[in-house]
Amino acid sequence: MVKVNDQHVIATLLSTPARWAVVGLSNNPRRAALGVSGFLQQQLGMDIIPVSLKGEDVHGATGYKLLADVPGHVDVVDCFVNSQRVGAVVDQAIAIGAGAVWLQLGVIDHGAAERAAAAGLNIVMDRCPAVEAPRLGLGR
Repeated sequence: MVKVNDQHVIATLLSTPARWAVVGLSNNPRRAALGVSGFLQQQLGMDIIPVSLKGEDVHGATGYKLLADVPGHVDVVDCFVNSQRVGAVVDQAIAIGAGAVWLQLGVIDHGAAERAAAAGLNIVMDRCPAVEAPRLGLGR
């Protein structure tokens, strides 16, 4: 059985400064990714890397079209794509050697979670860091 949503892993991911590639991040204020990534950057001190089809810059950070285009190591791949598309993103996270995948609220793919676990990645699924961090007393 794949270990998903381990509280120690969640606490570690949210309390340790890291590079978070946020897949599906754009400047659209109606999308949750914009607010959550701002929280990660401004409240938790994370380095945000926007990844989207347009590859646009967000929150002053350079955007990329693909995870494979991101230079350097990515600690966490935060997935703001629907459940039907997230498996491909998880596979890309595995391919770039990311440390963890975080599937946002409502994003569930047990097969992708199994592949990530088999590759040694930590997995958080159907959770939001902007909800979890305050529960842990994290944030400025």
